[in-house]
Amino acid sequence: MEPDLWSLYRQMLRSRRFEEFVKDLWEKGKISGEMHLGIGEEAIAAGVVDHLQEGDAMALDHRGTPPLVARGVDLVVLLREFLGSEDGLCCGMGGHMHLFSPEHLAASSGIVGSSGPVAAGFALAAQCLRPENLAVAFFGEGAMNQGMLVETLNLAVAWKLPMLFVCKDNQWAITTLSHSVTGGNLIDRAKAFGMPAMEIDGTDVEAVWNAAGQGADRARNGNGPTFLLAHCPRLEGHFLMIGQIRTDQDRDPLDRIQRRLGTEKTRLEEIQKEVDQEIQKAVEIALSSP
Repeated sequence: MEPDLWSLYRQMLRSRRFEEFVKDLWEKGKISGEMHLGIGEEAIAAGVVDHLQEGDAMALDHRGTPPLVARGVDLVVLLREFLGSEDGLCCGMGGHMHLFSPEHLAASSGIVGSSGPVAAGFALAAQCLRPENLAVAFFGEGAMNQGMLVETLNLAVAWKLPMLFVCKDNQWAITTLSHSVTGGNLIDRAKAFGMPAMEIDGTDVEAVWNAAGQGADRARNGNGPTFLLAHCPRLEGHFLMIGQIRTDQDRDPLDRIQRRLGTEKTRLEEIQKEVDQEIQKAVEIALSSP
Protein backbone atom coordinates (compact mmCIF):
# COMPACT_ATOMS: atom_id res chain seq x y z
CA MET A 1 0.00 0.00 0.00
CA GLU A 2 1.28 3.44 -0.96
CA PRO A 3 0.58 6.69 0.91
CA ASP A 4 -1.69 9.35 -0.57
CA LEU A 5 0.86 12.16 -0.69
CA TRP A 6 -1.74 14.73 -1.72
CA SER A 7 -3.89 13.95 1.31
CA LEU A 8 -0.85 14.04 3.58
CA TYR A 9 0.24 17.34 2.08
CA ARG A 10 -3.20 18.84 2.73
CA GLN A 11 -3.04 17.84 6.39
CA MET A 12 0.48 19.22 6.75
CA LEU A 13 -0.56 22.49 5.15
CA ARG A 14 -3.68 22.76 7.34
CA SER A 15 -1.53 22.43 10.44
CA ARG A 16 1.05 24.95 9.20
CA ARG A 17 -1.53 27.56 8.20
CA PHE A 18 -3.44 27.14 11.47
CA GLU A 19 -0.33 27.62 13.57
CA GLU A 20 0.78 30.59 11.49
CA PHE A 21 -2.53 32.26 12.34
CA VAL A 22 -2.04 31.28 15.98
CA LYS A 23 1.39 32.92 15.89
CA ASP A 24 -0.11 36.10 14.44
CA LEU A 25 -2.79 36.24 17.14
CA TRP A 26 -0.19 35.63 19.85
CA GLU A 27 2.03 38.43 18.54
CA LYS A 28 -0.98 40.75 18.55
CA GLY A 29 -1.61 39.93 22.21
CA LYS A 30 -4.89 38.10 21.66
CA ILE A 31 -3.43 34.85 23.03
CA SER A 32 -1.64 35.15 26.35
CA GLY A 33 1.14 33.16 27.97
CA GLU A 34 3.79 31.00 26.35
CA MET A 35 3.14 29.50 22.91
CA HIS A 36 4.88 26.31 21.75
CA LEU A 37 4.29 25.64 18.06
CA GLY A 38 4.73 22.40 16.17
CA ILE A 39 5.95 24.14 13.02
CA GLY A 40 8.50 21.76 11.52
CA GLU A 41 6.76 18.65 12.90
CA GLU A 42 3.91 18.50 10.36
CA ALA A 43 5.26 15.49 8.44
CA ILE A 44 5.52 13.47 11.66
CA ALA A 45 1.97 14.32 12.75
CA ALA A 46 0.42 13.69 9.34
CA GLY A 47 2.36 10.50 8.65
CA VAL A 48 1.43 8.93 11.98
CA VAL A 49 -2.14 10.14 12.40
CA ASP A 50 -3.06 8.98 8.90
CA HIS A 51 -2.90 5.40 10.22
CA LEU A 52 -5.24 5.98 13.15
CA GLN A 53 -8.73 4.49 13.18
CA GLU A 54 -11.82 5.14 15.25
CA GLY A 55 -11.07 4.05 18.81
CA ASP A 56 -7.34 4.75 18.58
CA ALA A 57 -5.91 7.20 21.10
CA MET A 58 -3.22 9.90 21.20
CA ALA A 59 -1.18 11.19 24.12
CA LEU A 60 0.52 14.46 23.21
CA ASP A 61 3.18 16.78 24.55
CA HIS A 62 3.21 20.59 24.70
CA ARG A 63 3.34 20.77 20.87
CA GLY A 64 0.11 18.88 20.35
CA THR A 65 -1.58 21.12 17.80
CA PRO A 66 -0.44 19.35 14.58
CA PRO A 67 -1.73 15.89 15.62
CA LEU A 68 -5.01 17.39 16.86
CA VAL A 69 -5.54 19.22 13.57
CA ALA A 70 -4.72 16.08 11.59
CA ARG A 71 -7.07 14.02 13.78
CA GLY A 72 -9.98 16.29 12.92
CA VAL A 73 -10.51 18.36 16.06
CA ASP A 74 -12.75 21.35 15.31
CA LEU A 75 -10.45 24.27 14.48
CA VAL A 76 -12.80 26.92 15.82
CA VAL A 77 -13.17 25.16 19.17
CA LEU A 78 -9.41 24.62 19.32
CA LEU A 79 -8.63 28.25 18.59
CA ARG A 80 -11.26 29.45 21.07
CA GLU A 81 -9.43 27.41 23.69
CA PHE A 82 -6.17 29.20 22.89
CA LEU A 83 -8.02 32.49 23.24
CA GLY A 84 -9.15 31.48 26.74
CA SER A 85 -12.85 31.37 25.88
CA GLU A 86 -15.40 29.40 27.88
CA ASP A 87 -16.63 27.80 24.65
CA GLY A 88 -13.16 26.45 23.86
CA LEU A 89 -12.21 22.79 23.75
CA CYS A 90 -11.55 22.72 27.51
CA CYS A 91 -13.69 25.69 28.53
CA GLY A 92 -10.72 28.02 28.13
CA MET A 93 -8.81 26.44 31.02
CA GLY A 94 -6.29 24.30 29.13
CA GLY A 95 -4.60 26.82 26.88
CA HIS A 96 -2.55 25.21 24.13
CA MET A 97 -0.65 22.68 26.27
CA HIS A 98 -3.34 20.94 28.35
CA LEU A 99 -5.93 19.81 25.84
CA PHE A 100 -8.44 16.99 26.10
CA SER A 101 -10.86 15.72 23.48
CA PRO A 102 -12.82 12.68 24.71
CA GLU A 103 -14.41 12.39 21.29
CA HIS A 104 -11.00 11.78 19.73
CA LEU A 105 -9.44 9.96 22.71
CA ALA A 106 -6.76 12.65 22.76
CA ALA A 107 -4.98 14.19 25.73
CA SER A 108 -2.01 16.53 25.98
CA SER A 109 0.11 17.83 28.83
CA GLY A 110 2.97 20.24 29.39
CA ILE A 111 4.64 17.76 31.75
CA VAL A 112 7.69 16.42 29.93
CA GLY A 113 7.48 12.66 29.40
CA SER A 114 3.91 12.31 30.61
CA SER A 115 2.62 11.25 27.20
CA GLY A 116 4.28 7.88 27.79
CA PRO A 117 2.26 6.69 30.80
CA VAL A 118 -0.89 8.38 29.47
CA ALA A 119 -0.60 6.47 26.21
CA ALA A 120 0.07 3.28 28.18
CA GLY A 121 -3.22 3.79 29.98
CA PHE A 122 -5.01 4.27 26.67
CA ALA A 123 -3.26 1.18 25.27
CA LEU A 124 -4.14 -1.00 28.26
CA ALA A 125 -7.79 0.02 27.92
CA ALA A 126 -7.67 -0.83 24.23
CA GLN A 127 -6.04 -4.19 24.95
CA CYS A 128 -8.79 -5.08 27.40
CA LEU A 129 -11.83 -3.45 25.80
CA ARG A 130 -11.14 -2.63 22.15
CA PRO A 131 -8.99 -5.27 20.43
CA GLU A 132 -7.14 -4.02 17.35
CA ASN A 133 -7.05 -0.43 18.64
CA LEU A 134 -3.82 1.27 19.65
CA ALA A 135 -2.38 4.34 21.37
CA VAL A 136 0.33 6.74 20.21
CA ALA A 137 2.67 8.70 22.46
CA PHE A 138 4.27 11.82 20.96
CA PHE A 139 7.24 13.33 22.82
CA GLY A 140 10.58 15.03 22.29
CA GLU A 141 14.00 13.42 22.64
CA GLY A 142 14.58 15.31 25.89
CA ALA A 143 11.71 13.35 27.43
CA MET A 144 13.66 10.12 26.88
CA ASN A 145 15.65 11.02 30.00
CA GLN A 146 12.53 11.22 32.16
CA GLY A 147 11.99 8.25 34.45
CA MET A 148 8.27 7.88 33.77
CA LEU A 149 8.87 7.47 30.04
CA VAL A 150 11.65 4.92 30.53
CA GLU A 151 9.38 2.97 32.87
CA THR A 152 6.66 3.06 30.23
CA LEU A 153 8.99 1.63 27.57
CA ASN A 154 9.65 -1.30 29.89
CA LEU A 155 6.00 -1.89 30.83
CA ALA A 156 4.79 -1.61 27.24
CA VAL A 157 7.06 -4.49 26.23
CA ALA A 158 6.36 -6.56 29.35
CA TRP A 159 2.60 -6.30 28.78
CA LYS A 160 2.72 -6.25 24.96
CA LEU A 161 0.75 -3.03 24.93
CA PRO A 162 -0.51 -1.85 21.50
CA MET A 163 1.56 1.32 21.44
CA LEU A 164 3.54 3.48 19.06
CA PHE A 165 6.24 5.62 20.69
CA VAL A 166 7.00 8.62 18.47
CA CYS A 167 10.10 10.54 19.53
CA LYS A 168 10.47 13.90 17.75
CA ASP A 169 14.18 14.65 17.83
CA ASN A 170 15.00 18.30 17.13
CA GLN A 171 18.31 18.09 19.08
CA TRP A 172 17.18 20.59 21.70
CA ALA A 173 15.73 20.05 25.18
CA ILE A 174 14.31 23.54 25.77
CA THR A 175 17.62 25.49 25.57
CA THR A 176 20.00 22.59 26.18
CA LEU A 177 21.63 20.59 23.39
CA SER A 178 20.24 17.10 23.91
CA HIS A 179 23.48 15.26 23.18
CA SER A 180 25.15 17.08 26.08
CA VAL A 181 22.79 15.49 28.63
CA THR A 182 21.97 12.17 26.96
CA GLY A 183 24.05 9.02 27.28
CA GLY A 184 24.13 6.45 24.53
CA ASN A 185 21.92 6.12 21.47
CA LEU A 186 18.13 6.42 21.72
CA ILE A 187 17.52 3.69 19.13
CA ASP A 188 19.73 1.30 21.11
CA ARG A 189 18.00 2.36 24.30
CA ALA A 190 14.58 1.46 22.92
CA LYS A 191 15.82 -1.82 21.44
CA ALA A 192 17.27 -2.77 24.82
CA PHE A 193 13.72 -3.18 26.10
CA GLY A 194 12.97 -5.68 23.35
CA MET A 195 10.94 -3.62 20.91
CA PRO A 196 11.58 -2.76 17.24
CA ALA A 197 13.04 0.73 16.81
CA MET A 198 13.33 2.70 13.58
CA GLU A 199 15.23 5.92 12.86
CA ILE A 200 13.68 8.11 10.17
CA ASP A 201 13.85 11.56 8.62
CA GLY A 202 10.92 13.39 10.20
CA THR A 203 10.77 15.89 7.34
CA ASP A 204 9.96 13.10 4.86
CA VAL A 205 6.25 12.38 5.29
CA GLU A 206 6.43 9.21 3.18
CA ALA A 207 9.21 7.78 5.34
CA VAL A 208 7.20 8.60 8.47
CA TRP A 209 4.06 7.07 6.96
CA ASN A 210 5.80 3.82 6.08
CA ALA A 211 7.44 3.42 9.47
CA ALA A 212 4.28 4.33 11.38
CA GLY A 213 2.33 1.84 9.28
CA GLN A 214 4.66 -0.97 10.29
CA GLY A 215 4.34 -0.03 13.95
CA ALA A 216 0.56 0.29 13.76
CA ASP A 217 0.19 -3.13 12.11
CA ARG A 218 2.40 -4.70 14.77
CA ALA A 219 0.33 -3.16 17.56
CA ARG A 220 -3.02 -4.16 16.05
CA ASN A 221 -1.85 -7.75 15.64
CA GLY A 222 -1.05 -8.06 19.33
CA ASN A 223 2.74 -7.95 18.94
CA GLY A 224 3.40 -5.03 21.24
CA PRO A 225 4.97 -1.58 20.88
CA THR A 226 7.27 0.04 18.32
CA PHE A 227 9.62 3.01 18.77
CA LEU A 228 10.15 5.66 16.08
CA LEU A 229 12.95 8.22 16.27
CA ALA A 230 12.02 10.97 13.83
CA HIS A 231 14.54 13.76 13.26
CA CYS A 232 12.94 17.16 12.66
CA PRO A 233 13.70 20.89 12.87
CA ARG A 234 12.39 23.28 15.52
CA LEU A 235 11.71 26.23 13.26
CA GLU A 236 10.26 28.59 15.88
CA GLY A 237 12.52 27.74 18.82
CA HIS A 238 11.26 26.31 22.10
CA PHE A 239 8.50 28.90 22.31
CA LEU A 240 7.51 32.08 20.51
CA MET A 241 9.41 35.29 21.14
CA ILE A 242 8.75 38.67 19.55
CA GLY A 243 11.15 39.30 16.68
CA GLN A 244 12.39 35.71 16.57
CA ILE A 245 13.91 34.50 13.30
CA ARG A 246 13.13 31.02 12.06
CA THR A 247 16.00 28.54 11.89
CA ASP A 248 16.68 25.41 9.80
CA GLN A 249 14.76 26.78 6.83
CA ASP A 250 16.45 24.27 4.53
CA ARG A 251 14.83 21.44 6.52
CA ASP A 252 11.24 22.62 6.25
CA PRO A 253 8.98 19.55 5.67
CA LEU A 254 6.43 21.66 3.75
CA ASP A 255 9.07 22.79 1.28
CA ARG A 256 10.20 19.22 0.82
CA ILE A 257 6.81 17.79 -0.11
CA GLN A 258 5.94 20.83 -2.23
CA ARG A 259 9.08 20.21 -4.31
CA ARG A 260 8.08 16.59 -4.73
CA LEU A 261 4.56 17.46 -5.85
CA GLY A 262 5.69 20.53 -7.79
CA THR A 263 5.09 19.03 -11.23
CA GLU A 264 1.35 19.58 -10.67
CA LYS A 265 1.46 23.26 -9.80
CA THR A 266 -2.22 23.86 -10.53
CA ARG A 267 -3.28 21.19 -8.07
CA LEU A 268 -0.88 22.54 -5.46
CA GLU A 269 -2.32 26.02 -5.86
CA GLU A 270 -5.88 24.72 -5.58
CA ILE A 271 -5.12 22.92 -2.32
CA GLN A 272 -3.33 25.97 -0.93
CA LYS A 273 -6.31 28.16 -1.79
CA GLU A 274 -8.80 25.73 -0.23
CA VAL A 275 -6.75 25.36 2.95
CA ASP A 276 -6.21 29.12 3.28
CA GLN A 277 -9.95 29.70 2.96
CA GLU A 278 -10.73 26.99 5.53
CA ILE A 279 -8.31 28.34 8.12
CA GLN A 280 -9.23 31.97 7.48
CA LYS A 281 -12.91 31.15 7.98
CA ALA A 282 -12.20 29.26 11.21
CA VAL A 283 -10.20 32.19 12.56
CA GLU A 284 -12.92 34.68 11.67
CA ILE A 285 -15.59 32.58 13.37
CA ALA A 286 -13.44 32.10 16.47
CA LEU A 287 -12.74 35.81 16.77
CA SER A 288 -16.38 36.80 16.16
CA SER A 289 -17.83 34.48 18.81
CA PRO A 290 -19.13 36.31 21.90
